[in-house]
Amino acid sequence: MKQKVILVTGASSGIGFDTAKAFASHGHKVYAAARRVDLMEPLKSLGIVVLPLDVTDEASMTSCVKTLIDREGRIDALVNNAGYGYFGAVENVSMAEARRQQEVNVFGLARMCQLVLPAMRSQHSGRIVNLSSVAGRTVIPFGGWYHVSKYSVEALSDAMRMELKPYGIDVIKIEPGAIKTDWGIIAARHLRESSAGTPYEEAGTRWAATMHWGYSSRYLSGPKVITRAICRAVESRHPRTRYCTGRFAGLMILLHNMLPPRWWDALLRSMTRLNPGQN
Repeated sequence: MKQKVILVTGASSGIGFDTAKAFASHGHKVYAAARRVDLMEPLKSLGIVVLPLDVTDEASMTSCVKTLIDREGRIDALVNNAGYGYFGAVENVSMAEARRQQEVNVFGLARMCQLVLPAMRSQHSGRIVNLSSVAGRTVIPFGGWYHVSKYSVEALSDAMRMELKPYGIDVIKIEPGAIKTDWGIIAARHLRESSAGTPYEEAGTRWAATMHWGYSSRYLSGPKVITRAICRAVESRHPRTRYCTGRFAGLMILLHNMLPPRWWDALLRSMTRLNPGQN
């Protein structure tokens, strides 16, 4: 396999960290980027170049991509993995937090694509792999702003896939289901915080406890399931347009598509035990 130059964002933990290691083990030249540079130190022993990156800061993003291209003269793949989930009822999440989530999950992703595209277009080749989610194709209570971000990633990826194909550039979506990482633990903490002292406190606290239990259990898929999908997206000669994988991913999307909206709503209200009597 020809060595590729690959940039992985959000590589300080979880899926991003695991993906950077996997690409290095396959013989690729890997650049791992994230805000918490110290957490990426172990990657250096694998020959991975570690770069600081804040996807909410224009100077940081520009510097990251420029450094890579100046060193390598090309970039073959960008894996947009940076992102986070802040859960809470739409009424409870501050607009500042809502905007920040879109800034990280949507605008940061889009800007990273813009920055690598001139180099990819001049090569007439490249892969952009965007980490979406089943949350970009389904909706559950307390995840409204996170769903907004992932539905946006789905739409942006579809548009770019059509726009960039004539230039030899593929755009692929990864749609994880329930994956055992710290993401769910952090999202559960945010849900408890945003629900405290509000009409949604009881249901929000219960659902946060369920999320914490689920993401701490052995029943979810490990990050390597998603790492394998990302590697296939970058290394396959003819990649799929999307890789939907991980525990409950296919089932969630199937039910969301098959059930009438009111049935889906009732199912999720029952699961989260939202009490219609609360006010």
